[in-house]
Amino acid sequence: MTTTSKHDPAALFRDRRVLITGGLGFVGSNLARRLVQAGARVTIVDSLIPEYGGNRFNIEDISGEVAVNISDVRDVHSMRTHVHGQEFLFNLAGQTSHMDSMQDPFTDLEINCRAQLSILEACRHHNPGIKVVFASTRQLYGRPDYLPVDEKHLLRPVDVNGVNKMAGEWFHILYNNVYGIRACALRLTNTIGPRMRVKDARQTFVGVWVRYLVEGKPFEVWGGDQLRDFTYVDDAVDAFLLAASSESANGRVFNLGGDRVVSLRELATMLAKLGGANDAFVVREFPADRKVIDIGDYFSDFSAIRDALGWSPRVTLAEGLARTVAFYREHLVPYL
Repeated sequence: MTTTSKHDPAALFRDRRVLITGGLGFVGSNLARRLVQAGARVTIVDSLIPEYGGNRFNIEDISGEVAVNISDVRDVHSMRTHVHGQEFLFNLAGQTSHMDSMQDPFTDLEINCRAQLSILEACRHHNPGIKVVFASTRQLYGRPDYLPVDEKHLLRPVDVNGVNKMAGEWFHILYNNVYGIRACALRLTNTIGPRMRVKDARQTFVGVWVRYLVEGKPFEVWGGDQLRDFTYVDDAVDAFLLAASSESANGRVFNLGGDRVVSLRELATMLAKLGGANDAFVVREFPADRKVIDIGDYFSDFSAIRDALGWSPRVTLAEGLARTVAFYREHLVPYL
């Protein structure tokens, strides 16, 4: 377990009532596990729509210690019930596929924009004292004008998903500023770790790479020269917990980031070494339909959250990859 201070930030949530939307997904389930270990009273809401990453196996060993409601955040009446009496809301429900958002923009609009407004309205009318942390994305920035990217960078999404996530994020900031619903947002970069989606690239391309590596099949690297940073999921969980427990975070947005910047080719080489095979990947030209929404190089300046909340990544990229590969060597089947 990693911490960002002398104590685990999850310890502050003992006996507190916590709601996690998207809680059967990658980050949500890791957050739920940390909160359960700390003694929080956790309720999970997840639609379990196959395309969106929820997986009951993610909480198999803590299933008796959390309340799980299979419900869609688009259901206004359901969300009114779920937010009632909760002290904290970690709002992680969303559609994450950039390609899906381009092919079916109205569904992305419903989930990442309209549903977020409905959640906040439920809080405003039925639980105005709740604290909300929203999972946003670095995709809002689009193709960077400068590196590293800080929170002052122009927001210029390159796909429908980014536009809708931008609206969802700013609904949260607006409701903080106008209605006093204490809310903040974390702009996640490429998050990796156990329980991430590996059966396709809807959540992250790294998941598909890990899957093929574990299966002994070569994976494809598109382009290879793009620069990226990566956040290990335990570090991301720390950031959510710190943001939720700090009043100074209210009304703010924060970038997350990683301990180092690598090219995709370097990342692939690191994974290949874990698999013990130099021929574990092949480099391909970037597909035309993907290239038009690719953001090129990206890595973040996370000094704002470091200075405000004391957060910084603790798990190195090499260690995070090793832990991730080890997890899927043992648990690949439930994720296929």
